[in-house]
Amino acid sequence: MHHLVRPSTGQVIWFLADGLDAPMFSAILGAFAREVGAGPTKRVLVVLDGAGWHVAGTLEIPEGITLEFLPRYSPELQPAEHLWPLTNEPLANQHFNTLADLDDTLADHCCALADDPDRIRAATWFHWWPQFA
Repeated sequence: MHHLVRPSTGQVIWFLADGLDAPMFSAILGAFAREVGAGPTKRVLVVLDGAGWHVAGTLEIPEGITLEFLPRYSPELQPAEHLWPLTNEPLANQHFNTLADLDDTLADHCCALADDPDRIRAATWFHWWPQFA
């Protein structure tokens, strides 16, 4: 699972995938850019940690997307990292017979979370985080 969040609004876009590497993250960035309308007239800043797929030389960054990286070893500064406890809730102490069952549970839960922007904002909006229009 990968997600991109706008802490000030609680808007989150979820991507469920069975793996994550540079080509998959390139596809996620492309889908995200289309979803938010990034392009020549709209710039979107995406803050990331230094995971290998975030910094791969083969990463394709869509027009309108700018990547900014946090300092090393500082995951607590990344708002998106604070979503993991929320996304893990329906998985705790559960057994899934198939990966499809797991995916269905995650997808349903992500939809419910997306409908609760106040909860997302409470987990990700830091008082010191810069505000962007």
